[in-house]
Amino acid sequence: MTKLLPAFDKLLAARAGKAKGHVWLVGAGPGDAELLTVKALRLISSAEVVVYDRLVSEEILALIPSAALCIDVGKQPGSHAMAQTQINQLLVELAAAGQQVIRLKGGDPFIFGRGGEEMLALKEAGIACNIVPGITAATGCAAATGIPLTHRGLAQSVRFITGHGQQGLPQLEWQSLRDPRQTLVFYMGLTWCEALSENLRTAGRRANTPVAIIERGTRSDQRVITTTLKQLAETAARERPQSPALLIVGDVVALYDATSTFTPSASKAAIDCAEMPLSVIR
Repeated sequence: MTKLLPAFDKLLAARAGKAKGHVWLVGAGPGDAELLTVKALRLISSAEVVVYDRLVSEEILALIPSAALCIDVGKQPGSHAMAQTQINQLLVELAAAGQQVIRLKGGDPFIFGRGGEEMLALKEAGIACNIVPGITAATGCAAATGIPLTHRGLAQSVRFITGHGQQGLPQLEWQSLRDPRQTLVFYMGLTWCEALSENLRTAGRRANTPVAIIERGTRSDQRVITTTLKQLAETAARERPQSPALLIVGDVVALYDATSTFTPSASKAAIDCAEMPLSVIR
């Protein structure tokens, strides 16, 4: 797989004047290649140009054809390879030059993936855009750890919440999160563990509410750390979980069984499927 940004200008020049291309916003799921949808796998295995995020696993990147041009636009906390506006423009320019572009995003493009912003930028530029949903981190990590997001008698609803706002700590209506029968899943919340814990307890959540920190969920090196809302900041400081990680808050976390180990499925089946003729998996 190549990562040849210098080839970008050459690529655009070679396709100049040709009909506009197309962009697929593809959800790559939380990491395990066998959690890809069939459509996502088909598109990845026949890709010519791939623009991908940091959260796309190496296992999935390995499915991209070796001849494809791969452009890394991954963002890390405090360090962005490209600003979102630059990513939007890159997609527009590639498609305007006639490329069929796979925009590969961790999880689901429309759940904290900024896929909506990219879709709107492409529509404004007159570029055709299709969305391929992916298993989002919340459902993938819950399944991989055996923590049900809803459970009769414990949780009748679930909320997916950003743990990081435009100015840092998210501006949330904390009182709306107080119901103990509601499971809360925080994306990108590691930095603000202390503030999240304090605000939830102030809003009325019990101090002993179970919390799970799931690091690299569904991957071979997945790690699960359990604690309570009161001890969340202390636990995070001691265990130092790294991104990608999310927080599950609620009584359902008490159902987690650390002795029941999760074994990520091997990528062989996904690779075998990728090698099938496209007509077989269309």
